[in-house]
Amino acid sequence: MSSLIIPKPKPKKSGVYFTQDTEDAIVAYNNCPDPEERSKIYNRKIHYAFFKLTENIIHTFKFYYTEVDNIEDLQHEIITFLLSKIHLFDPSKGAKAYSYFGTIVKRYLIISNTKNYKKRVDKAPIEDLEQDENHSYELEDMSPNERLNYFIDKYTEYCSNNLNILFPKAKEAQIADAILELFRKREHIDIFNKKALYIYIREIIDVKTPKITKIADKLGDIFKEHYLFYLENGYTNF
Repeated sequence: MSSLIIPKPKPKKSGVYFTQDTEDAIVAYNNCPDPEERSKIYNRKIHYAFFKLTENIIHTFKFYYTEVDNIEDLQHEIITFLLSKIHLFDPSKGAKAYSYFGTIVKRYLIISNTKNYKKRVDKAPIEDLEQDENHSYELEDMSPNERLNYFIDKYTEYCSNNLNILFPKAKEAQIADAILELFRKREHIDIFNKKALYIYIREIIDVKTPKITKIADKLGDIFKEHYLFYLENGYTNF
């Protein structure tokens, strides 16, 4: 596998890149004793998913402190690491491959970025480091309402850009996008009644109330988690 030259993945029409087929392919890869057949399984059914997984996590969590100049070089480095761990995935323990390998990618990048950021802090002129934190100083000059609006804008942008990661099922992603539309248009919507909001969402997408509630709860959990960080630290971690 290490000597195999893998072409750059071709974009797929669907926004969902890590499917049940990918999960099944990883299991088949681990159970296959033939190296050539394993390579075929990887190239055809796994590599694109790993490529998109690393790409999305890097950009979602802004892991940009790296020793390489090209993000794709960083992706290749991480994918190589994933391949060294792929045999450890055991679906019988109840884990989904998407979550399992996503966690590995995040941990790898956290360690790598922490190390490389420390190098930058040790070597960079103080004015460069100040530029990294300018947004924190800008927040200090905002009123409470302005700070909340700033956070909502960042939250909405983050969720919108990562719908297919947060909501892998296409229908759920559509519902989430309809809910986020309320945030995008909040200045022009004079509605404070919960029932009216549900009706507004159903005008965008035909879906039953319990499904809206389920997706709204998940979006609410994401909001709370990041808003607490925002309040404690004075800046967003999107």
